[in-house]
Amino acid sequence: MSQNNELWREETISTEPIFEGKMITLQVDTVAMPDGRTATREIVKHPGAAAVMALLDGKLLVVEQFRKPLEKFQIEIPAGKLDAGEDPLVAAGRELEEETGYRADDLKLVSAFFTSPGFADEKLYLYFAENVTIGTQQTDEDEYLQVEAITLEQAESYIAEGRISDAKTILAVYAWKLYQLTGTI
Repeated sequence: MSQNNELWREETISTEPIFEGKMITLQVDTVAMPDGRTATREIVKHPGAAAVMALLDGKLLVVEQFRKPLEKFQIEIPAGKLDAGEDPLVAAGRELEEETGYRADDLKLVSAFFTSPGFADEKLYLYFAENVTIGTQQTDEDEYLQVEAITLEQAESYIAEGRISDAKTILAVYAWKLYQLTGTI
């Protein structure tokens, strides 16, 4: 790759707010291109999220819930958005307990990544927890989900079937498989 990536930087000329919701905002930026032309960029702003690959007796804790954008049920690891100024580690612990009813005293950061950098700034923090204990499930009032602990074989089958199809959960399953093979995360 070129050492001089600054040649391709897009400079923002203006920003037009389009929508502000509870979870995201949408804006359209007009940018100056490197060749002097202008273009528009539709950008979703998101506060970030935290997710947990939590093991209970050697099985992965997951939740199944209906995902309206996909119009289908999905099996996912517990996750949720960061509150304003919230530490991702704190959010991960909170989401694990709220969604599954289990808590973890020791969360280890596996990775932090941008979910869709072509149009969104959402950064997701993926944590690992191996020693979980009973806590208190407290789902949001508009959140309906079912908790299950699944084997690696079940997880791989669910990926093949499309029941697990989100990036964070697929990444967690492959990190779990690596953990089983090497003993490290």
